[in-house]
Amino acid sequence: MNKNNYIVIMAGGVGSRFWPMSTEEKPKQFLDVLGIGKTLLQQTVARFKTIAPAENILIVTSSKYKELVIAQCPELLESNILLEPCMRNTAPCIAYAAYKIKGLNPNANMVVAPSDHLITNEADFVRIIENGLDFTVANDTLLTLGIQPHRPETGYGYIQSASPLINNDDPDSYRERINSSAQIGSEGNSYVKMTDVATNFSPSGETERGISDDQCGNFSPSEGTEGGTLGKGILESGICKVASFREKPNLETAKTYLSEGNYFWNSGIFLWSLKSILSAFESFVPEVAGIFQKGEAFYNTEKEQAFIDEMFPTCTNISIDYAVMEKADNIYVQPADFGWSDLGTWGSLWEKRERCEQGNTVVGEKVHVFESNNCIVNMPKDKKVVIQGLDDYIVVEDNDVLLICKKEEEQRIKEFRTAVLGA
Repeated sequence: MNKNNYIVIMAGGVGSRFWPMSTEEKPKQFLDVLGIGKTLLQQTVARFKTIAPAENILIVTSSKYKELVIAQCPELLESNILLEPCMRNTAPCIAYAAYKIKGLNPNANMVVAPSDHLITNEADFVRIIENGLDFTVANDTLLTLGIQPHRPETGYGYIQSASPLINNDDPDSYRERINSSAQIGSEGNSYVKMTDVATNFSPSGETERGISDDQCGNFSPSEGTEGGTLGKGILESGICKVASFREKPNLETAKTYLSEGNYFWNSGIFLWSLKSILSAFESFVPEVAGIFQKGEAFYNTEKEQAFIDEMFPTCTNISIDYAVMEKADNIYVQPADFGWSDLGTWGSLWEKRERCEQGNTVVGEKVHVFESNNCIVNMPKDKKVVIQGLDDYIVVEDNDVLLICKKEEEQRIKEFRTAVLGA
């Protein structure tokens, strides 16, 4: 285990899409939504403890969730629970963690990940993360994980790689390559042969992020890249330069992405060296960097929280995607397929839970289901419930609220929440 590896887990979201189980007082990341005896946050911390020592795992969350984090993750240092006084999106969240880590270890290599995602193949996940960390140690790059799409999904943003990574006639060969590539760098060897790739890239303004399909090679790296240049096509690891980030598409566009073979779901998981991300903040959002630079004398001292409480609210409300990832020219994507879901909806949770022959998934010890299919049911363990004649429904009771809703209408849950709570 590399002691220079640091993990930043973002755990400040309110999880309103999982209402009524998820509430502002106890959102999704602090719940056992899978019914396995561990919350999503606990699962996230556990999988990263094989990559970094527990003292190198930081959780950034709202100040009102401090006690929840302490109770669920007692193995972590209390000083590594970073408390935001207000919500300011992911760029300030990550900047705060990065400048705090700078005071602990200026040679740190970082992974940034959400607290509420599901990973079903944790062995592959660990291999891919370690593979990516080898890459970011050796190269001045910002790396994101792109999930191999299995369907034309309209609920995720997409990452377009700079060249096709998939032979659409033989997708199995692609998956074999990605799985085997996760081992590269495990013996401490150079991650890629930099002399084997193209040089002298000149970006084009023809796409959303400035790299046209016919000009995706000839890349000249940013200053400080070790070992030469990174360029066109797939590196030996399967890592490729990013051409663009795309917003959630409509169905027809999503089908096109799937057929073209060089689009991946945006996982929101990032890897980089501390030096690379600090340089990016200072270049692209100097107003955010400047705020956290002022606190360098206070981080990891008893004065840290007072500084954050005063200065954090002055930060711009901006995501890391808009602040950095869509501006920098040293962005790379590592394709991955390790059973990922952002668990953003009840429907996505239904897909990931174990289901009976009728397609129902049930949490609740006294639930009886008759002539019903493809339902997701979540009930208190002592609640006696009979469900008959429902197909494709969400049935959830929690926090004194019973929700019965068609799965196809779950986008209206925020509307229902407002009607019940009045806010």
